[in-house]
Amino acid sequence: MNNSILITGGAGFIGSNFIEYYLDSYPDCSIINLDKLTYAGKLSNLSSVQNKPNYTFIKGDICDKKLVRSLFSKYNFNHVIHFAAESHVDNSIESPDTFISTNILGTFTLLDVARSHWMTAPFQFKKGYENNRFHHISTDEVYGTLGNSGLFLETTPYAPNSPYSASKASSDFLVRSYFHTYGMNVVTTNCSNNYGPKQHDEKLIPTIIRKALNNEEIPIYGDGKNIRDWLYVLDHCKGIDMAFQKGKAGETYNIGGKNERDNLYIAHKICSILDDLKPKEKPYKDLITFVKDRPGHDFRYAIDATKIETELGWRALENFETGILKTVHCYINKYSD
Repeated sequence: MNNSILITGGAGFIGSNFIEYYLDSYPDCSIINLDKLTYAGKLSNLSSVQNKPNYTFIKGDICDKKLVRSLFSKYNFNHVIHFAAESHVDNSIESPDTFISTNILGTFTLLDVARSHWMTAPFQFKKGYENNRFHHISTDEVYGTLGNSGLFLETTPYAPNSPYSASKASSDFLVRSYFHTYGMNVVTTNCSNNYGPKQHDEKLIPTIIRKALNNEEIPIYGDGKNIRDWLYVLDHCKGIDMAFQKGKAGETYNIGGKNERDNLYIAHKICSILDDLKPKEKPYKDLITFVKDRPGHDFRYAIDATKIETELGWRALENFETGILKTVHCYINKYSD
């Protein structure tokens, strides 16, 4: 693949990890990172690549069609890998309008500018643009919630339960429509909960670590029995890479870690690791406290990643216990600075 790539939201958690990974893996590529730098995006996440000649950062909004058009004209992108999204469920309950704008209108803007830049008509690419690809990063939350058994498949009907997941479901459908209506070369990946370095402080795992180290109460929603399938961020980056390079146009690939853990287990596991690494007079688990559950809190997510494993050869290398140890070490260093 020729390698002039627009990456949106690359200053965020998953995007910044992906840019580091991708530039290291493909030193001949050129990455332009478009990020609005909301509260969730930090340029410090990209300090290791900021001076590379094949990396460019541009501050801007994916909803700004004039800006997006100008970037396509200037850099003549071969590909788009679209991470940019408002993603915190609690915030979507408080302020759903920004989620609708960024996740739906922003995705539409990118798709439509890419289509007009790469294509002359439905199913007709400009010469030299035939292999240009639009890769859309999404979430397992579009599928809704599971009971005690079962897994999300790529064929699972969408049933989003929060403004966040509804906005992501809408963006997934837009991407799908550009494949079926225009013949655009699109691929979508839906991932389970990520964790690892560079995650925003508000998320569950950084919050548990930060609160514990500060000797503050560790808040756990409801009874702590909500279950998520946890995916180490570098494993996710490798899965995105495989789907981007080898995925079939128009297809969706679910990327999951096969690491189902409930929130209370995660809190106890982190506390146990901290007891070993940074012991205090009392065990850290004494700080765990239960708080009122969030509205519409889905009970369980779990992904069946068989499709990407069998068709593309991807495997998660980290299980939760190895990945969380690396993650705790990382955040101890961060919060000790």
